[in-house]
Amino acid sequence: MWLKPEEVLLKNALKLWVTQKSSCYFILQRRRGHGEGGGRLTGRLVGALDAVLDSNARVAPFRILLQVPGSQVYSPIACGATLEEINQHWDWLEQNLLHTLSVFDNKDDIASFVKGKVKALIAEETSSRLAEQEEEPEKFREALVKFEARFNFPEAEKLVTYYSCCCWKGRVPRQGWLYLSINHLCFYSFFLGKELKLVVPWVDIQKLERTSNVFLTDTIRITTQNKERDFSMFLNLDEVFKVMEQLADVTLRRLLDNEVFDLDPDLQEPSQITKRDLEARAQNEFFRAFFRLPRKEKLHAVVDCSLWTPFSRCHTAGRMFTSDSYICFASREDGCCKIVLPLREVVSIEKMEDTSLLPHPIIVSIRSKVAFQFIELRDRDSLVEALLVRLKQVHANHPVHYDTSVDDDMASPVFHSTSMCGDHRFGDLEMVSSQSSEESEKEKSPLLHPDALVTAFQQSGSQSPDSQMSREQIKISLWNDHFVEYGRTVCMFRTEKIRKLVAMGIPESLRGRLWLLFSDAVTDLASHPGYYGNLVEESLGKCCLVTEEIERDLHRSLPEHPAFQNETGIAALRRVLTAYAHRNPKIGYCQSMNILTSVLLLYAKEEEAFWLLVAVCERMLPDYFNHRVIGAQVDQSVFEELIKGHLPELAEHMNDLSALASVSLSWFLTLFLSIMPLESAVNVVDCFFYDGIKAIFQLGLAVLEANAEDLCSSKDDGQALMILSRFLDHIKNEDSPGPPVGSHHAFFSDDQEPYPVTDISDLIRDSYEKFGDQSVEQIEHLRYKHRIRVLQGHEDTTKQNVLRVVIPEVSILPEDLEELYDLFKREHMMSCYWEQPRPTASRHDPSRPYAEQYRIDARQFAHLFQLVSPWTCGAHTEILAERTFRLLDDNMDQLIEFKAFVSCLDIMYNGEMNEKIKLLYRLHIPPALTENDRDSQSPLKNPLLSTSRPLVFGKPNGDAVDYQKQLKQMIKDLAKEKDKTEKELPKMSQREFIQFCKTLYSMFHEDPEENDLYQAIATVTTLLLQIGEVGQRSSSSGSCSQECGEELQASAPSPEDSVFADTGKTPQDSQAFPEEAQADWTVSLEHILASLLTEQSLVNFFEKPLDMKSKLENAKINQYNLKTSEMSHQSQSELKLSNL
Repeated sequence: MWLKPEEVLLKNALKLWVTQKSSCYFILQRRRGHGEGGGRLTGRLVGALDAVLDSNARVAPFRILLQVPGSQVYSPIACGATLEEINQHWDWLEQNLLHTLSVFDNKDDIASFVKGKVKALIAEETSSRLAEQEEEPEKFREALVKFEARFNFPEAEKLVTYYSCCCWKGRVPRQGWLYLSINHLCFYSFFLGKELKLVVPWVDIQKLERTSNVFLTDTIRITTQNKERDFSMFLNLDEVFKVMEQLADVTLRRLLDNEVFDLDPDLQEPSQITKRDLEARAQNEFFRAFFRLPRKEKLHAVVDCSLWTPFSRCHTAGRMFTSDSYICFASREDGCCKIVLPLREVVSIEKMEDTSLLPHPIIVSIRSKVAFQFIELRDRDSLVEALLVRLKQVHANHPVHYDTSVDDDMASPVFHSTSMCGDHRFGDLEMVSSQSSEESEKEKSPLLHPDALVTAFQQSGSQSPDSQMSREQIKISLWNDHFVEYGRTVCMFRTEKIRKLVAMGIPESLRGRLWLLFSDAVTDLASHPGYYGNLVEESLGKCCLVTEEIERDLHRSLPEHPAFQNETGIAALRRVLTAYAHRNPKIGYCQSMNILTSVLLLYAKEEEAFWLLVAVCERMLPDYFNHRVIGAQVDQSVFEELIKGHLPELAEHMNDLSALASVSLSWFLTLFLSIMPLESAVNVVDCFFYDGIKAIFQLGLAVLEANAEDLCSSKDDGQALMILSRFLDHIKNEDSPGPPVGSHHAFFSDDQEPYPVTDISDLIRDSYEKFGDQSVEQIEHLRYKHRIRVLQGHEDTTKQNVLRVVIPEVSILPEDLEELYDLFKREHMMSCYWEQPRPTASRHDPSRPYAEQYRIDARQFAHLFQLVSPWTCGAHTEILAERTFRLLDDNMDQLIEFKAFVSCLDIMYNGEMNEKIKLLYRLHIPPALTENDRDSQSPLKNPLLSTSRPLVFGKPNGDAVDYQKQLKQMIKDLAKEKDKTEKELPKMSQREFIQFCKTLYSMFHEDPEENDLYQAIATVTTLLLQIGEVGQRSSSSGSCSQECGEELQASAPSPEDSVFADTGKTPQDSQAFPEEAQADWTVSLEHILASLLTEQSLVNFFEKPLDMKSKLENAKINQYNLKTSEMSHQSQSELKLSNL
């Protein structure tokens, strides 16, 4: 165990301890009298002393000391009761600390670092022990308080777990604490007087991997867009990595892949996620992937036990997995034995008498009169009780109809045998379909094709019929022998022997039925009598985009096969695809589903083909068939990593494996059916239904390995793709009873010289022998890793496409646009993190066009406006942001896209003066300015405007400027320009003009030229007041120039008058506009622009260059702080309201 470091002197202690190992900084010692074969006097005395001491006072026989070179002071940091225990601590120190300490120059720093690390390990061990005893130990509460204080997140940011570790900054490690929350990875360190805080959102992580560096053999590396961070020195790195893997996967899929991703029920509410939930999810994912069970299946217990295996006449050690509807078993030795027992097949679960030979046994009996014996089950009583409850529930939900009649298939010798336990017959392969339900289904849906299409459209091959039948009969005989020994139902023992039979190719007469068993589609078929017929009736005749796509692809589905050269096969294919699209609208129909379904219809009845399609799309190839085929891309990325591991020379030659992806992606989407002759590809499908996606991975590697030499000598990607296409087109199946069916890629063949033929059985055998070592657990971990990369790749594609559209339309630099996009996206994400979804808020929808995938609402826009807009107006900024949002929200859906946001900023930063004034003008007329505008409550709601303003202003040097002539000329010029305006903006009323002026005054606040700007805007405002008055008089009398001249001459000079008169200090010559006159007082954009151009200080203000980069840098730093402060203010307000 680790010890709290305390300094000791070794001068007098050397006689009691013997040094076993030593390094530059650590010493491993053994206490004399322990582990000595000899009988030295000193050792005997020390041993006797230790033996008589009280247990609390005894000294552990082994210890590790920290020694700093040049110092006489040592610090014990670990002790152990056994040599194995202390060696574990020593190995940990060597792997994690020893190489690290060399980077320190100061020996005091070394001692401080090691002691800090050991104390952190002790704290973590303590918290782990507490966590086992209670759900929320006190240590976790302390960590939560520190997490909240250090990072100031809103309450909604739940801490999941925390670990002591080191974060590497270059070659220097920083000891601290890693906090994993539902949306962020955070690290805090305070070491040698320096504080370090890191906050990394999970959605920003592009890579999460275990790696090694010069100093450490095992680290966790976090890669974001701009940085890599290494974390090491964990007490249990495996546990930490699994939790991080789960958190990253759940968060990224929840926020970036919600097109098809359904969270587990326990993870539906992110704020309730715990470490235990994540560990349970990892177990569930592995369980469903290993046994290929439905996604909704929830694992309840995993128990070590042994199963009686009659074929080996012994008990096989392994683990029992129990879930909602299944009991499963997997042997410890991979491939030795596996069984899947659907609870609807189970008749009884009984406890047997406990004996020394059969400790804690239970018997599980199934319908086909077979009993499975499990022994060595811990806590057997509670396990059986829980299983009986679920068994009762399953039988209540899906009553089983026992069938005593003999099906036609049962009459064949293949489906008759004696069981392992006696001379009784197994049930038929369907097991659970009653004859009465089948007959009612046929009556209800007379259009369904009753048989597999291959039986109706069988053709004779090139070989003699006797030769074909003899090969088929041999295979059937082998399978019949296997059924006798291992079982023939879905509950059969699945061993290495059956894998070899599958690799040889399943006989055509058994293929459809065995596909049903291996995929467990047979259980779905039996549990839903009449379901498919109802779907067909509901979906046929409905016309939509999906049905149009299906109709377009119907005649492209195996057109070379006779079964799909007539309406019988085409109609069956149409019904199955349309029914599935009706069942699962999220998937609907995707290309390649037609090819897969065509092959399923060849070997299975129509309803069976439907349930096989369900099993493939929803269980065996998750997320393959959707808008973005994420699942296929993830597996493609996994395949590329497997190529690098198994075929490094080929990977090195083809630096960019994306060229291979263009052809190998179809291997995964169509299971080789579209790029290999059909009679060969069905053998691949056999392996897929038995072994899952693992079969496709290893066969793909075998194909590349067979062509590795030619591929390495290829000159370009085109030649490499030609080599693969020719090879795949010449894969034959000598055992196929049918004739060869042409490949889709026959045109790649070169008939001028014969190409060597490869037998599919040999290729599959090689794939198992050379590349069959990949376990389901390894594949699932690789999928986690590469799903992050694929999802982030889609995010990058979205970003690049949005920027590609926006860049030509704005003057903002591309690198600044990227920063703005990241801020825009992060603002959207922060609302997803901590806020309840609002009616107007739209979550990320990857199925929408690129530009519409991320949109923000008014509140999010206000945050961004405050962070990046150059028009900061103090307290008035928020009001200006609201008006800007209303102006940009063209379709009134309360959401705006990135393009609109950037276009507005582009005018503010890079627009000409007239463009900026026009934008300001539009912000102060409808729809931006509304009758219920929040600013109507300001003191300037009803200011007094003087209508008798002078047009002569005094200058500091005593000169006077007469604007009367300028005003007359302006009115004439504007009248001429009016006809040239493309779309005239509505004129601004008095109320709107007041708000416009207030915004200008707010914008000038704290500007270096503030006084000059205020003087200039006062002058301009006076001009505009007179223009508005002139326009009002002119419209009433019809004589603009005369009224204007008289009004100007009647104006008395008063240079000290202000534009806005406070209601408490109203000048005597000021008067309020009459109510009836307010509606007629207007000014236009042209009036305002022309007036502003008369003041150079205003022109300089609007035309001065603005620095966007500094704004962006500050925005990146302050974006989180602004959001968290707002949310904390809201929570405090809610608390006050609740206390009232």
